[in-house]
Amino acid sequence: MTRARQDRVLGLLLRDGDWVTASALADALGVTPRSIRSYVTAANARVAPGTAVESGPQGYRAGSEAAAALRAGSDAGTPRDRLHTLVRALLDAPDGIDVFETADALHVSPATLDADLARVRGLLGGTELTLERSASRARLRGTEGAQRRLLSKLAHDEMDAGSFDLAALRRTLGEGSVGAEAFGPFKTELVARLGELGWFVNEIGIADVVMHIAIAADRTARDRPLDAIGSDAGDRPTQTQVAAIIEELSERHLGVRLGSGDLQHLATLVLTRVVAPDGLAGAASVTAPSTLDPEVEAAVRDVVTAAAEEFLVDIAHDDFVVRLALHVQNLLHRAREQAWSRNPLTRSLKSTYPMIFEVAVFIASRLQQRLGIPLPDDEIAYIAMHVGGRLERSRRADQLLTATIVCPGYYDLHELLRSSVDRSLGQAIEVVGVETRVDPDWASIDTDLVLTTIDPPVTKERIVRIQPFLTDADVERVQAAAGRIRRSRRLARLRAELERYFEPSAFLRGLDDVAAAGEEGVIRALGALLLERGVIDAAYVERTIERERLSSTAFTDALAVPHALEMTASRTAIAIGIADPSIAWGDGRVQVVALVAFSETDREAFQTVFEQFVEVFSERDSVQRIVRRGTDFNAFLDELVAVIDG
Repeated sequence: MTRARQDRVLGLLLRDGDWVTASALADALGVTPRSIRSYVTAANARVAPGTAVESGPQGYRAGSEAAAALRAGSDAGTPRDRLHTLVRALLDAPDGIDVFETADALHVSPATLDADLARVRGLLGGTELTLERSASRARLRGTEGAQRRLLSKLAHDEMDAGSFDLAALRRTLGEGSVGAEAFGPFKTELVARLGELGWFVNEIGIADVVMHIAIAADRTARDRPLDAIGSDAGDRPTQTQVAAIIEELSERHLGVRLGSGDLQHLATLVLTRVVAPDGLAGAASVTAPSTLDPEVEAAVRDVVTAAAEEFLVDIAHDDFVVRLALHVQNLLHRAREQAWSRNPLTRSLKSTYPMIFEVAVFIASRLQQRLGIPLPDDEIAYIAMHVGGRLERSRRADQLLTATIVCPGYYDLHELLRSSVDRSLGQAIEVVGVETRVDPDWASIDTDLVLTTIDPPVTKERIVRIQPFLTDADVERVQAAAGRIRRSRRLARLRAELERYFEPSAFLRGLDDVAAAGEEGVIRALGALLLERGVIDAAYVERTIERERLSSTAFTDALAVPHALEMTASRTAIAIGIADPSIAWGDGRVQVVALVAFSETDREAFQTVFEQFVEVFSERDSVQRIVRRGTDFNAFLDELVAVIDG
């Protein structure tokens, strides 16, 4: 556990990229600042002193060798490495392993190995594998496909945030695995060959497919091929073409001849995970390809229409429905293969675009009901990418800030300046007026921004001094001012909404007791406070728990926002729970839990409250201030407002 926490500290610092205080790290891990200091010392001991983690007055930050120290955490002898070595031994031994001989080989006691075997059983959930123990022998029982899924799970566990890492793959398969050094060229040529067939390649998915190809090559080399299964999919020309490419590249790069079962399986993975046909991925307007199942398209169209109405988002477009339906059809194939895709962007999508992710959760929930497919977080993140792409394309021009240019007339200088502003800043601001007088009526200029080449009589945040010939520094200053204005407006709307929706008597500080029952215990405790006030009914609490099971509502490292998908509260209200120290939630830990109950009449407020509330709690210093000083509701609200007001 200690080594895992050292790795967690390194991972947090690498992800953050900035100084982090010991108390903030302690909150994230649920330990004391003193423990953090010991973890940092131990992490630095893995490499040159002080190069893994730097220390300073502002706390800690990742050093030049932080990534190397994290990789060193997987050296032989660590519990995780021993567990993976044990699983690999079980997978490689059809007749099982001798427990005592394996304990000697791993330099641990038989009791320790028994504990490791218990952990192996914990890994087997959902894999269709069982671990049998008879006297001194332990053996895995299950199909070859199930065993490969276990290898895939181990490889993902070795990889940071689901990203592809050849070194981690080599650790999973063993240093002597087939083609360990050849997968870079293999992947490059596979992408090129698919492109020649007219397929757009999804780079996020291709790395995952290469991992499956590596597993297939290694298992085949150990005389553990995948049996062929009857399927008319193998008769499709595209699948035959892709299988032929994989067969050729495997022989040439890896020196392994894959059987028909493996080629069929891998070609299916390629076609359902990494490609889109006929320019579908980039076209502005598309029609449904002939391969799209009408039932899937109808289901997706209904669900997208419902999501657009529920969240008031502009996604009900034919091109979006077709793209998403093709993705969902591929999802159905992957579900049958139990070959889920990992998404390295899941965490950042959830924390940066919580509203988009919430729309994706709604879509995933309805598709799960309609088509009977379970959707893990990584698959929901792919749906969120589709939703975000659609909303980005449909963003309205009225979201631009308006601007007036003040530039005293001299020949066509003001026209040249306006042209430069439009060219460099046109995606952020819209110039609606140009003042060419040397003494303009400053008070009458009511645009969001004023870009002036002369000194204004007063200094205001919306007034930006620029040069007659626009410079890069001018562009940066205007962009910074525009960003400040947008953020100020967002948070001003948030403050007004929160002061309306907070329920003063629905405030709970100290969640340790209720957190013993997990997320459900906290949700029930906060839900009870809103139940007493008639804001929600018992069914709303149950639906909130169901929503939590779909995907964790821990949108940042500090904040969870449990809620039901349907907006059925009698009025919109927020119950707040403060945890100090932090409590476990999902895969991480949080310090603030905001149970939000939305009513039908407040749909338009959903995006404001949801996204901006999460934005406030994504700033670590703000979280610490609110948690430490928010000893009761009034103090909590005062600190929250102070943070919002800057």
